[in-house]
Amino acid sequence: MAQTLTRKGAATRRRIVAGAADEVRERGVDETRLEDVMARTATSKSQLFHYFPGGKEELLLAVAQHEADQVLADQQPMLGDLTSWAAWEAWRDRLVVRYREQGDRCPLGGLLGPTGRRAPAARAVITGLMLRWETAIADGIRHMQSTGDIAAEVDADRTAAALLAGIQGGVLLLLSTGETGHLEAVLDLAIDNLRGSTARP
Repeated sequence: MAQTLTRKGAATRRRIVAGAADEVRERGVDETRLEDVMARTATSKSQLFHYFPGGKEELLLAVAQHEADQVLADQQPMLGDLTSWAAWEAWRDRLVVRYREQGDRCPLGGLLGPTGRRAPAARAVITGLMLRWETAIADGIRHMQSTGDIAAEVDADRTAAALLAGIQGGVLLLLSTGETGHLEAVLDLAIDNLRGSTARP
């Protein structure tokens, strides 16, 4: 929203978005109705349109951002503290558990798929998510380079981009098969490759 919200207003908006996210998870994007969101969040129609004047389309974009933020929140504090090999392994385990619990349903899938008027803004949501995720991984690599645990010649940004691409491939296969094996493989090989980088001539 362009307007500045009061603390109470921001809390109300967050409540509406969280309630809408629950509705989308339970019913799917197409079956989610504003009436159900209002009932679930004890929100009046005037309140809902005050915070989301664009109606359902604007609310769904807010839900998409909420779900994107949750992807990163679910990896914390591990993702923000990749400062040792134990920390990298803890992040790896947390990521696998997170996607195993999610299973073959992706909350972002319907929200960020072919969405007509939402498409440009939806792309911005997913681009922002990937940038923040990639930056956190690259920061972890750079920290490990500063301690000598990863070779200085490793390109942190490029390696982080490749690792993130591998993670997304593993998640896509999880959605297709219901299995986390591919995700686990890419994480294990990437971490092993980084760990072995200091031994290379």
